[in-house]
Parts: sequence; C-alpha cells; structure tokens
Amino acid sequence: MITLCGVSLSNYYNKIKLVLLEKEIEFIEENVLPSQDPALLARSPLGKIPFLETEAGVLSESQVILEYLEDNFTAIPLYPSQAFERAKCRELIQHIELNIELHVRRLYKEAFFGGSVTDEIKAEVLEKTELGLHGLARLVKFSPYISGNVFTMADCIAVAHFFMISAATQKIYGEDKLLAIIPHVAEYNEVLAERLAVQKVIADRAQMVMAMMLK
Repeated sequence: MITLCGVSLSNYYNKIKLVLLEKEIEFIEENVLPSQDPALLARSPLGKIPFLETEAGVLSESQVILEYLEDNFTAIPLYPSQAFERAKCRELIQHIELNIELHVRRLYKEAFFGGSVTDEIKAEVLEKTELGLHGLARLVKFSPYISGNVFTMADCIAVAHFFMISAATQKIYGEDKLLAIIPHVAEYNEVLAERLAVQKVIADRAQMVMAMMLK
C-alpha cells in the first residue's frame, strides 16, 4: 500500500494526490507536518513534505515521486506517448514550477500564514512572476487542457499551483496576476473542475482550511 505523507494545504502534496487519483492508484494519506524531528528525518531526509512511502521504500521530492508513479503504474499514463510531446509536457511543468510558483512562494508567508514580506521582495517577485506568466501564456494551449486535447501530468501541476499563484498575488497585489495575464485560465479552471479527482483534491483542501480557521 502506498502512503502519501503531508498535508492538503500543500500544493506539492496536492499535485501528487491528484496524480494518484487520476491514475486510480490505491493509497492512504498520513497527516504529517514538516519538522526536524529525528523520527521524521528518518523518513524524509530534509524533514520536508510531501513524501511517499512504498513497499520498496520512501521517496521524497514531489517531481521525483510523480516520475516514479508514471513509470510504475502504466495502466493510465499521464504523459504523451511521443517523445517530443512528453518533453513539451515536462517543459510546461518546469515553467510553472521554476519560473512562476518558485517566485510566488516567497509571498506565502504574508498571503497565507500571518507573517510579513518586505516591499523589496514583493517588487522583485512581481517582476519575475509577470515575466514567467507572459512566458507561460506563449506555451499553453487550453484546447481544452493545458497542452492540448488530452489531460496530462502538466494539468495536475496546474491544478495544484494555479490556485496558490492566484490567491497569493490577489492578496499581496490586489489583482490575480494569473488571470490578468492569462485570462483563458478562467475557462480552463472550469473544465478541470468537472473532473472528479480535481473535485476531491479541492474539497479536501477546503476542508483543511476550514478546520484550521476553527481552531
């Protein structure tokens, strides 16, 4: 049995969870928070989440986990069969995560967790995020999925990160930068919301947010 360890608030946890659901892989979830506790470090080398426990051992780093799931559970593939199209799918993933989400992540402390971010960081993040979003706008197809007419791994990544990018930029800058630069994301989100696996991930995330607010 596969165990997905982490919390539903994490976009990196949710991208793995969505892949597990879309590929119809049986798994259980274990609520784990990041820490430097020795017991956790024995399972996750940096004490980070998410990580995956399998019969063969433990895997950390979310994209490594996704590649393992794709390689080991082949009945429902989430990468295209042709090499170039697979590469284009990975290009989208890299672009979303490295050129956009990685920058926006610096805002999460203030946007979601009650902390503060300096004006200098906000300005730097804004510049880099807008640059990344304009680049993404040149790559996406939305016909109806992000890379074409088939749901792929890149859509799983988009589901997880687009929510955080939109919410954080709206909170910090007073404008959803994702929608402002790539307006067709709104219709794309509606298409994704029709998928049962996406509905499950969104509902579980909302449930955890509500539970935290009630504490």
